Amino acid sequence: MRVAMEGQNVSFPNTFVLVGFSDLPWLEMPLFGVLLLSFILTVIGNSSIIFLSLVDPRLRTPMYFFLDNLSVLDLCVTYTIVPQLLINLWGPEKTIASWSCMAQAYLYQWMGGTECALLAVMAFDRYVAICCPLRYVLIMHLWACVWLAAVCWALGLANSLVQTTLTLYLTLCAKNTLDHFFCEVPALIKLACSDTTMNDLSLALGAVPFGIVSPLTVLTSYTFIARAVLKLPSAKERRKAFSTCSSHLLVVTIFFGPGIYTYLQPPGNNKQSKFLSFFYCVFTPMLNPLIYTLRNKDVKEAWRRILSSQGRRKSLKAR
Repeated sequence: MRVAMEGQNVSFPNTFVLVGFSDLPWLEMPLFGVLLLSFILTVIGNSSIIFLSLVDPRLRTPMYFFLDNLSVLDLCVTYTIVPQLLINLWGPEKTIASWSCMAQAYLYQWMGGTECALLAVMAFDRYVAICCPLRYVLIMHLWACVWLAAVCWALGLANSLVQTTLTLYLTLCAKNTLDHFFCEVPALIKLACSDTTMNDLSLALGAVPFGIVSPLTVLTSYTFIARAVLKLPSAKERRKAFSTCSSHLLVVTIFFGPGIYTYLQPPGNNKQSKFLSFFYCVFTPMLNPLIYTLRNKDVKEAWRRILSSQGRRKSLKAR
């Protein structure tokens, strides 16, 4: 990325200025408090899901393998965006180093694409579990799950490398101020005064697998799941089948809903887009583990087993 100044191309800027929410100074301190609390809850919640899956053999299933991957993604997004945002909200400085800005752009693009693909794979896993229960173990065996997860990560990485690397070749219009609270590829493209046709085309093509195919895969999977569940003779069986999918369905809605709405907003609606991005980047990673913990009996029982075993150990030591 080059900066055009007085008709000449000069070197890459040392820093970028993140406008963030500085146009609403009265809101910065309340946002700082909310952000700090959500950051702590996100780290604790997602780390606890990974910990439970490692220590409890009953949670070593395809569903929780993919849930572990989702938790890792949420932690990566959180550590990519939130620490810098906390710094900018707390003090008068709203800058970010260029290398840190590019790292944010690469990582956020990678994690976002991977999560879109992973949610589609998780929907397919639920489809196989409910619609093909007798073949579930054969279809969703360990290496199939590993391969599917690896494909999700690879697709996200490929998308990030293409999108962000193309952005590096743009020429900036003598300014380094981003009207956003983190470095995102579309926000960086807005600073360019060179031709952005390739970048816009790349973003549009990248939206096909992640913004169209993934939600359609989820929708198709749950359409077949709903048809299969409604054919079950017992109301108890129907409730049990729906309960196994409700957590994932809620997570998908929270993830794709604000994300699609944000990117469908007209270019001039920056303030609303920023608040939607804030929800998408900050609250979604926090809500995912809460949803799976509060609505999932397996996770609750795993916590009970761990806590009861710890209690027994303490009582034996006391004796």
